[in-house]
Formats: sequence, C-alpha cells, structure tokens
Amino acid sequence: MKKKIILFGATGNVGSYVWKYALDFFDSEQYEVIASGRRQTDFFAKRGYPYYNVDISKAEEFEKLPTDNVYAIIYLAAQIPSYMQGYAPEKYIQSNIVGAFNVLEYCRKVHADRVLFSTTVFDVSLSVQNGVALKPNIPYNFSYKGDHAMYVITKNTAIEFLKHYYAEYGIKYFVFRFPTIYSYSPYQYYHPNGVKTMRPLYRMINAAIKGEPIELWGDPNYSKDMVHVYDCAQMICKAILADRETGFYNVGTGIPVTLQEQIETIIKVFSPKDHPSSIIYRPDKPCGGGFLMDIQNAKDELGYEPQYDCQRLFEDYKQEMQVQRFAELRNA
Repeated sequence: MKKKIILFGATGNVGSYVWKYALDFFDSEQYEVIASGRRQTDFFAKRGYPYYNVDISKAEEFEKLPTDNVYAIIYLAAQIPSYMQGYAPEKYIQSNIVGAFNVLEYCRKVHADRVLFSTTVFDVSLSVQNGVALKPNIPYNFSYKGDHAMYVITKNTAIEFLKHYYAEYGIKYFVFRFPTIYSYSPYQYYHPNGVKTMRPLYRMINAAIKGEPIELWGDPNYSKDMVHVYDCAQMICKAILADRETGFYNVGTGIPVTLQEQIETIIKVFSPKDHPSSIIYRPDKPCGGGFLMDIQNAKDELGYEPQYDCQRLFEDYKQEMQVQRFAELRNA
C-alpha cells in the first residue's frame, strides 16, 4: 500500500509549488501526494490528482480525508499578515491555533508518523543584525506590537502543540522557519498593516520589462537570503524521508544576496537587451526587512543542498510568468 502524504495549504503560493515538487520528488509507486485546501477548486481534479476541500478550523471537515496509510502531513495552511485585508486577529486564532489542534487530532486518529509545520522568521525578528546569519535554535525575540504580533503568538502556540503531541503520542514533528519564500504569482500585491500594496519585487520586475529606471533604496551592499520555493520544497520533502524524531530548520540558501546583485540580476533577466534599465541610487530611502539564514543543520541532518542562486531564481520567475501554472488558484 502506498504511503499517503497530505498537504494542507496546497492552493497557496508556497503550497502549490511544494505540491508540484513533491509529485516529482517521491516515487509514485511508494507514495501518494494528496492536496487539500480551504478553496473550492477543480484545479487538481482536472489534472488527475486528488484534492480535498477542507477548512482546518472546522473539526468535522477532517472526516472527508483519507484514514488509511497516512504517513506524513505537510501543514502549510495558515492565516498570514501578508494577505489579511484590514486586521482581524480572530482569524489567526481560528486558523493557526484551532486549525493546528484539529490537524494534530487528525494525525493522532489516523496514526500519522510525522507532521511538517511552517512558521516564519518573525518569531526572532528583533534578533536580526545586518550581515549576521540567524541560527535555527535562537530563542524567540519578537515585538508584541504591530500587525505580526498575533500571528507570531499563534504560530508559537501551534509549535507547543507539536511538542505535546510528540511527547504524548509519538508523532514526529519538523518545523521550518520561513523568510520570504520566492515563488512567482500573478497576484503582485500584499497587505502590510492591512493595506493592499504592490510588492517591491514586482515593481522592479515590471520596470525592468519596460526598460525603465529602477531605484535602489539604501545601502547597495545590504544583503539577505533569497530562497526559491523549490529549495524550500526540497527541505520539506527530505524531512519526510529523514530517519529522525524531530527537527527545527531555517529555510534558506545560506548565501547573502546584496540589493545591488538582486537588481542587476533582475535587469539581466527581464530587461530588453537593447534598452536595459538603469539603476538610480537612493541612499536617502529606507531599506531592510531581509534575513540571513544559517542552514547548516538542514544540510547535516536532511542532506539539503540549495539549487537556486539569484539568477536561476529570476529565470524561473520569467518562465512561470509565461506558463502561468497556478494562475487560477491565485486571488484576483
């Protein structure tokens, strides 16, 4: 019998690409990758793959899911600040706390071997220092103010649930701390503090396509980790095969990318060859928000090796812009 891998959050920006990667990564004779999400969609069925429409905040909806040979749960479903219009903190509680409890109860009832859980780097955001890589085991250090506070608190609570279910029921758990995960989406906006705003990355790509000047804000040598969604997926999939009980990993490449390199690469990949964008330096403007990630334990324990440098990342963006692979799953 095939081992089943249930992916919650399969319709999301990261989840959809993780689903695609997992289909290629796992031997289809031994594993079955099953997508699940809150959205009503026939995207997966049209391609011949199973999909279960499940709202994880509602315990009764888990009755729709398979109960035999469930081996691993990839738990990427979450309410996140980037896509919250306005501010509704109760949504964090329903999705990230009640949802986590329901997912773990499902794991317990079907005797799943392990659960793989995503959180974000905002749990240690106050420990960020320019040029210093964050260790996976540093203690929590985040602001209790702002639009991310309730999100971080609920995610941290879910991790305590994971520890309890491991201690009480032996369900193995693996936690992945995400910085920005780079994956192309035709929906080019996010919602900082609840306000719809075009992502700076897409503003630069759009300018490059037109050959228009691109502003570089702040220090050109300011650096951050730029991890492609398929490298993120690689780490998660390798944890499903790992002979380990638990793990806590930073998702990243471990390679700093400067703002200068990022913008030069965008121009190289997207700009017309006969009319490339120029760079306008704006040291008077603020820059920041990036993170450097120490990934050594993922290399040592999972055999993880990042495959996407900055240029390959943006070349993939360009290809995905052409094929529009998950366009029907994205928000309008």
